[in-house]
Amino acid sequence: MSADDKYPEESGRRRFVKGVVGGSALAGVGALGTVTVNSATASPGSGGGMTQAWAIENTGGPAPRGMPQIPLEIDSEGYVRGIWPDVETVTQGGRQIQVAEMDLGGTTYTSEWFQYCGVEGYQGIQPSYESENYFHSGSSPAYDWQSAAKEAGDRFHVDDFSDYTEWGNGIGTAGVGKPATGTWRSQDADDVIPIQLLRSERIEEAAQDDEWLQASTAEGFIAWLNKCTHFCCVPGYKQSADAARFGDPNNVYCQCHQSTYDPFSVVQTLFTARPRPD
Repeated sequence: MSADDKYPEESGRRRFVKGVVGGSALAGVGALGTVTVNSATASPGSGGGMTQAWAIENTGGPAPRGMPQIPLEIDSEGYVRGIWPDVETVTQGGRQIQVAEMDLGGTTYTSEWFQYCGVEGYQGIQPSYESENYFHSGSSPAYDWQSAAKEAGDRFHVDDFSDYTEWGNGIGTAGVGKPATGTWRSQDADDVIPIQLLRSERIEEAAQDDEWLQASTAEGFIAWLNKCTHFCCVPGYKQSADAARFGDPNNVYCQCHQSTYDPFSVVQTLFTARPRPD
């Protein structure tokens, strides 16, 4: 590996500090934090265009920004599900389209957060797609505990993560949090939306004095769309010992091109979301 290939060190910034992380859509960020956007990059059509989202922070590698967080809640029976924005019909460019958008924790939460890597064409990301929004275990879980306890399609329950303050799999530090891999808004759909779910005391602590995290997490659970923003590979939290070579082994690591993400640092990102197909 040449010197030009080395990735930057972690910034040492305070966790969960609000900020704007630029992607390829940003023309430049000034010394005072002013963001200049090239308006020519804004996409027309159904949705799309400049989008600001909350994401787990990209801390290294070629990925241009973090992976978008999926707000979640726990139902009265203890099952974990994602929150989907309210759907309404609006007029854009002289035609009526459906949009999924709502105010959540002082932020405009919209389906455009997930419109990249081709996901904008998935059935489950269309505003009106009918889904119960629960997180389901996938057919090939990344963790032994999940393979032993869950069948494909099973919903995740808080009891599945009862040992989250002690869990470990030999990668990184035990007791940092307990993860799972799964799907969201993909039941009876042609395409599968991959997600990661994590329960950690660090999330609980951060949510105590953060308006966004109070609204978007619950009982230490956090979730994100698990599509690397570089070349759309599927990264993993504590799935590869190689993560230690490119950053903190307790981070999310993409083996394809060594991008890393910190699930304990949620920041705001600005990027150009792709328009949904008509």
